Amino acid sequence: MINIQKIQHEKPIEELLKFGIINIDKPAGPTSFSITDYVRKSLNLNKCSHMGTLDPQVTGVVPILLGRACRLSDYFMHRNKTYIGVMRLHEDTEDKKLKETIEKFIGKIMQLPPVRSRVKRQIREREVISFKIIEREGRDILFETEVQAGTYIRKLCDDMGKELGGAHMLELRRIKAGLFNEHKIVNLYLFDKAVEEYKNGNEKPLRDMLVPAEIISELYSVVQVNPNNLKKILTGKPLFISDIKDKLPENEVFVLFNNDKFIGVYHKSSEGDIIARPEFIFN
Repeated sequence: MINIQKIQHEKPIEELLKFGIINIDKPAGPTSFSITDYVRKSLNLNKCSHMGTLDPQVTGVVPILLGRACRLSDYFMHRNKTYIGVMRLHEDTEDKKLKETIEKFIGKIMQLPPVRSRVKRQIREREVISFKIIEREGRDILFETEVQAGTYIRKLCDDMGKELGGAHMLELRRIKAGLFNEHKIVNLYLFDKAVEEYKNGNEKPLRDMLVPAEIISELYSVVQVNPNNLKKILTGKPLFISDIKDKLPENEVFVLFNNDKFIGVYHKSSEGDIIARPEFIFN
């Protein structure tokens, strides 16, 4: 088990900034891109990327990858998302009919992305894991939903509405994206304050906000490297059985570590004596 808290507190902050993540609480108004660019400029980094776009008026969890951690974007992004929102019905609807309609949208659904989306407009299969009514006031429904990445909640509300005499989404907040949730989230005011403190010599507030990218170890199986062969491994050579201390995991993709130090992401191979090839090496 990789000790993420130990890495967060002991790793030089300059290294955390070059290979870390910050979980920003996006406000309503700006785009996810503009928030990401703001973080990049504030931290004087060459590159930052976010884990999943939110519409400008949607708030909540936007984890931002810093520096070389951007190379891990695909490994973090394609995870379930959880939202809380308000759906407004266009007609008076009995609770029973509302719940019956919601049930039809639990599980695998076919969804056409909205006109204003950044993906190709073609029908795609997505999964709605849950859709719970938290509270109802007249035609306004406060709900919580967990969905597969790439599911459009605005479109989900609209599709439900087609069976209920019409409905649209009034408000939406993302409260969880994969490993990241709103319990450890940073608003822009506190972020600005922490950056200012860091520039004035106090790194603690900013350090406490930075999540080491080594947290990828909570998504993929960890294999420990044989340090005798580390120099060549860091040049990108494929892995042989003599290069690792542990057995290979069942999953096709795994992460390689030297104790708590991240080495790379690997994909299993069956090319003779080669057991895995690197997808990303941190060197």
